[in-house]
Amino acid sequence: MQIAHTISEMKTLRSKCTGPVSFVPTMGYLHDGHLELVRRAKKDNPFAVVSIFVNPTQFAPNEDFKTYPRDIDRDLAMLETVKTDIVFIPSPEEMYPEGCNTWVDVEGITATLEGRSRPKHFRGVTTVCNKLFNIVEADSTYFGQKDAQQALVIQKMVADLNMNLKIIVVPTVREKDGLAMSSRNTYLTAEERPSAPVLYKSLQLASGMYEKGERDARKIVAAMTQLISTVPAAKIDYICVSDINTLQDVDTIKGKVVISMAVKLGKPRLIDNIILG
Repeated sequence: MQIAHTISEMKTLRSKCTGPVSFVPTMGYLHDGHLELVRRAKKDNPFAVVSIFVNPTQFAPNEDFKTYPRDIDRDLAMLETVKTDIVFIPSPEEMYPEGCNTWVDVEGITATLEGRSRPKHFRGVTTVCNKLFNIVEADSTYFGQKDAQQALVIQKMVADLNMNLKIIVVPTVREKDGLAMSSRNTYLTAEERPSAPVLYKSLQLASGMYEKGERDARKIVAAMTQLISTVPAAKIDYICVSDINTLQDVDTIKGKVVISMAVKLGKPRLIDNIILG
């Protein structure tokens, strides 16, 4: 496994790859959800590149950029186990040198869900992903379904900018009790952690209602809200039933939809989703 800290080092290592390259962008503090992306990347192509970069431009001033969990040595040890070929670990100064004033902004689908709660978040995501895609020059890149809106936004950016890159979305990896794996799960206290699976239980409730014929989105959201509200510490930011392509809210489920949520449980703000139809 080789490590690059600068863009020039990354480009040099990339030039030595003799076959198709897969790419997994991460913010580090890895878990098995990340490793599953790398396993899939290695299965599909002979070379796998992973980036570790806590991107400052996707955090608002009141968010957790400074306290976001970091442990490079731990991450590298984990990446060794899945036979990662190259790890790119740039600094913020390397990615955003002085005078860097260019942004990539996908409109429309970034205005809903996370975009409503976190203005300019996706501008940071799309800009850094565009930069990473240009640096790594991969043939395919891998994202988790847990960040469903992010995956759709990246797909839209790649299509709109005619980028020669295949986007692979891998199913959400969960803990045994259903909680979606996330680096931010480490923020949960010992008292809060047993309550966290209520998010997935509410999604299962929604799926069960749908399977029994319920198509009224408001009734599904109301049932989910009632279940999550049984946890006193849970503060719902949003629960939305959205068209899978536009991410616009729907009142009646007619085609494929994504049910998304963001719930604050103590310090962490947790997100999850399920696709129906």
